Amino acid sequence: MPGAKLDQTDRRILAELQADGRMTNVELASRVGISAPPCLRRVRTLEEQGFIRGYHAEVEPRLLGFEVQVFAMVGLHSQAEADLTAFEARCRDWPLVRECHMLNGEIDFILKCVAPDLSSFQSFLTEQLTAADNVAHVRTSLVIRGAKDDPGVPFEVLEDRLAREA
Repeated sequence: MPGAKLDQTDRRILAELQADGRMTNVELASRVGISAPPCLRRVRTLEEQGFIRGYHAEVEPRLLGFEVQVFAMVGLHSQAEADLTAFEARCRDWPLVRECHMLNGEIDFILKCVAPDLSSFQSFLTEQLTAADNVAHVRTSLVIRGAKDDPGVPFEVLEDRLAREA
């Protein structure tokens, strides 16, 4: 079971860092109830094992001039692995594409895109996305407003499940 090799202290460290990645090691250690040196060792181990992929500032797109957020549902002509991999690589090169997920079902990929304005997104859509190799069709949905945008995972659900299994 994923997450089983982590003890409760490791999971608390991850939950605290997910909520506030800027806190000092001393503050983190205090919050999880251990001293600073073993806390730092645990954090480094969690980083080395890939449980912590990085630390990022959460920026406000609209304050930076990115007024438009769009979800693009992309269908490809071919779903051969080489074609899927090629499309994913292309998505990584497009700055406006912030997330790219391959899906099961009627659409092959969903892309989360941000742009300064509608005109910029339209240029990307017509000149790059729909013109890309293997793209059969693209449907877009403009985000009007967001009701929830929680990064990471819900640690409380994991803890509840582990408590039930114990």
